[in-house]
Amino acid sequence: MGSDMKARPDVGTVKGAAVMRGFGWINITVLAALLINNAFVLTGDFAGPLDLAKDPVRGLPLLVLLVIAIVVAWLVVSRSPAKSLRADALRISAGNAFLIRGCFFAVLFVGLADATIAFLRVENLLGLFLVEDQVKALARSHFVGQYIHIPLIIVGFIAAIFARGLGFTWLAFLIVLVELGIVISRFLFSYEQALMGDLVRYWYAALFLFASAHTLFEDAHVRVDVLYAGFHTRKKGAVNGIGTLLLGLSTCWVIIVIGFGHARAIINAPMANFEISQTGSAGMFTKYQMAAFLAVFAITMLIQLIAYLFEAYADYRGEPGKRETAPSAH
Repeated sequence: MGSDMKARPDVGTVKGAAVMRGFGWINITVLAALLINNAFVLTGDFAGPLDLAKDPVRGLPLLVLLVIAIVVAWLVVSRSPAKSLRADALRISAGNAFLIRGCFFAVLFVGLADATIAFLRVENLLGLFLVEDQVKALARSHFVGQYIHIPLIIVGFIAAIFARGLGFTWLAFLIVLVELGIVISRFLFSYEQALMGDLVRYWYAALFLFASAHTLFEDAHVRVDVLYAGFHTRKKGAVNGIGTLLLGLSTCWVIIVIGFGHARAIINAPMANFEISQTGSAGMFTKYQMAAFLAVFAITMLIQLIAYLFEAYADYRGEPGKRETAPSAH
């Protein structure tokens, strides 16, 4: 009898893992529900999360989506009760890596295409290849955004299916090349256009905001601490878990809820209007995407933080199979 009791897993431990997995998957499925609802907010008269209290009738689709999200999370956990926290964390991280990879290819293709169009537009060269109506269309951000950017974003995610690396090294290399081109053209040929700076800012923003989640996966963020380095694995897991809950997830949810709160929210408004910079047609038409980059940062970080939370709780429980990561800087 005593040996049987020892062989059984602790009921409280199993329930604790199930509760943690449930909490994590609810965060992910609720995030998916908000993103689906936000597509309706941008294209129709639907309510965002900040509109629910003021107009619950318009917010009914969002409430339905949230209920479905919770049910889906429950199904994910209940149908795989034996899946470990570390295995779930790896599955979530793999899906997040695909999302980040797709965003990288999207900004690569959009940046090259939009910079080329902007150069031809500024130098009045579009008329050599296109008729007048097409030239006028390419001077409107709504046209460029809908018929050039969006298809290229889709192509970017298709490319991500076949690629394996995340490409941040190459994006950094491209930024250096563009900066070098700006220096050469400015000081040797006295030539400079607003689109050059726009391209650098566009790719810089993508590099830092998109790479944050992957850096968290590799545990490569710089830690400035006095005590953490000396903690044992169990205590590090507790600190990482508490920090994820109180600081990481809360920050991401604030960005998402406020940014997608309603049709005129700080992320939604620029995206809906295909907002451009003050340079107008002299620059690139990508400013609205840079507002969306903040959403990509919050979304990918939230997903990765859930995986990080699972691993932290597994460390706290002393589960075997801890993943080796890059040594952190302290």
